[in-house]
Amino acid sequence: MLGPVILAASRSDRMRRLVSAAPVTKPVVDRFIPGETVDQIVPIIRELTDQGLELTMDVVGEDITTPAQAEAARDAYLELIDRLKPLDLGTRAEMSVKLSMFGQALEGGHELALANVRPVVEAAAEIGTTVTLDAEDHTTLDSMFAIHEELRKDFPQTGCVIQAYLFRTEADARRLADSGSRVRLVKGAYKEPAEVAYQQRHEIDKAYVRILRTLMEGEGYPMIGSHDPRLISIGQELARTAGRKLDEYEFQMLYGIRGDEHLRLAAEGHRMRVYTAYGTDWYGYFMRRLAEKPANLRFFARSMVSKG
Repeated sequence: MLGPVILAASRSDRMRRLVSAAPVTKPVVDRFIPGETVDQIVPIIRELTDQGLELTMDVVGEDITTPAQAEAARDAYLELIDRLKPLDLGTRAEMSVKLSMFGQALEGGHELALANVRPVVEAAAEIGTTVTLDAEDHTTLDSMFAIHEELRKDFPQTGCVIQAYLFRTEADARRLADSGSRVRLVKGAYKEPAEVAYQQRHEIDKAYVRILRTLMEGEGYPMIGSHDPRLISIGQELARTAGRKLDEYEFQMLYGIRGDEHLRLAAEGHRMRVYTAYGTDWYGYFMRRLAEKPANLRFFARSMVSKG
């Protein structure tokens, strides 16, 4: 399987330099990451929302090694929120954050990440929107869920992400559904050992459906993070069976993948949110997009052959 190999490469400095230096890389990266600065991304936000789509914005960057870098990440999100304010989009443009970017892996990281993310959540609430805490590898999840629970005391709309390939996720989903949380369900995009995660695609897909049923039957707000046509169809059926209205759940897909499907779902009246990343530290995000789906890797390889 190529996925684990690519995920290992995502943490390799040598591969980072090689991929970053390849002439073909930038136009391919642009497919998934449409800008490096707030000035570049604001027109994209306007374009997508004008098409009836919603967004969750991610400032890319995870390799934080100092508290100053974590504070810079916080400030990057605060700048984004400041630029979103005059657009008056409310929850049509929310934020997704990785707590590793806020210092979670540093000494005293749990407290540091909470201290850095809280001002972002507060500023988002002030302009009528919210924040979703992205899931990372399994060793970070207890901290992420604790921060999520703490933030929801003052900002109950704060969301979180769960990953279908982890064995623990079915129990996490039951707890979150009972508490009325906003929950994005994804398959998972980190290299996890067999001791904690399903390794076969069919096992992950079955777990995804079981977990999504739990979310749809619960008290929360499910966010279906998938590009898989079969899972999208199953999600619609589970929503109907649970008696959910179209505004009581949503679909989420990545910018640059299945754009026609984004528009189709929105045209049918579904809430369709596009996960849109921007920034200069794009390497880890880009490599996980390649690992998630063989078609993404084939797209990159064809581009290298045709442009190299």
